[in-house]
Amino acid sequence: MRRRDFLSRAALVVAGAATSASLWAQAARACRAVGGLEPYGPLEPPNPDGLQLPVGFRSRVIARGGEFVGPTRHRWHQAADGGAIFRVAGGYVYTSNSEVADGHGGVGAIRFDHRGRIQDAYSICSGTSRNCAGGPTTWGTWLTCEEVSRGIVYECDPTGVQPAIPRPALGSFWHEAVAVDPELRRLYLTEDTPTGSFYRFTPTTWGDLSSGVLEVAGGTTSRVAWAEVPNPNPTSTQPSTRNQVPGAFHFNGGEGIVWQSGIVHFTTKGDNRVWRYEPRAGTLEIVYEANDDPLRQLTGVDNITASRSGDLLVAEDPGNLELVLLTPDCVASPLVRVTGQRRTEITGPAFDPLGRHLYFSSQRAGAGARGITYQVTGPFRRF
Repeated sequence: MRRRDFLSRAALVVAGAATSASLWAQAARACRAVGGLEPYGPLEPPNPDGLQLPVGFRSRVIARGGEFVGPTRHRWHQAADGGAIFRVAGGYVYTSNSEVADGHGGVGAIRFDHRGRIQDAYSICSGTSRNCAGGPTTWGTWLTCEEVSRGIVYECDPTGVQPAIPRPALGSFWHEAVAVDPELRRLYLTEDTPTGSFYRFTPTTWGDLSSGVLEVAGGTTSRVAWAEVPNPNPTSTQPSTRNQVPGAFHFNGGEGIVWQSGIVHFTTKGDNRVWRYEPRAGTLEIVYEANDDPLRQLTGVDNITASRSGDLLVAEDPGNLELVLLTPDCVASPLVRVTGQRRTEITGPAFDPLGRHLYFSSQRAGAGARGITYQVTGPFRRF
């Protein structure tokens, strides 16, 4: 059976959608995380892949930019960035953005069986520019974001059966990442500029992103107020979305964003902060700031994801080239450190559906600085 025939019959499910209740959601107020070594302990010396991991963890390279992926005849894209995992019949798919400019970006995908073995690789979006981060939807599609002026969000089919669809209703701006709130049926979006805003989008019909209302956050941190953006798709001569509403919040470089158990967390790289927004309460607060951490464990904050146990996992650009855990009990600890590489960043962290394998990339590593994508396996806590 051909890949497309096989996968088109699969009901896609976002891998992280069935995670256990997060302790972040149980706290009345968030605490400020500081550096530590819980829950996995110190990192071991570099392994043959150049990764430092805790005891009991191992790694392998699954793709290199410009080279064929495993047994397939698909060449992996350069400058891998944001990514996510999706369940499909017989296994799962890892989607990965390509942050290449001038219409040479896009999104690639690798399909694995249940044991994490590569089955296929292919493109699911092409002809776009600087596909930075994005986010999975709960109806099984990948939203890839163009980080350019008046950039657009594209909705992609992880199986590659359906073509990518532009979603201009989500606004035209320096898009970074998207998180879907299935409870209140809204989307939250970040903007990667030094004066970027924090947005939410309410679709006219849930699951259909062709129309809806785009709003920008303002008010106070004790009570966020949302105001509709008058012109979500301004031309180059019109005011940008972040400058159309008086009193809109401006964040110093909005980066990754994730929804889990009723809480939205997002990062801002310009000030090394991780934020927590509670949609039902309308409150916004900081859960990590490097300047408040004596160890400055997490700097260059960028992509973010959540594990089944409720831990947040934040990638650094560049920081110490680490993936850093933020636990619900307010500890920031390194999980992975990449060594022997320069002028790169860590991107695209995502866990497989059972929480056994972690995928991520070093964006400009390897021959020609084209990037390397890794799989890390180990005793990740899942509950």
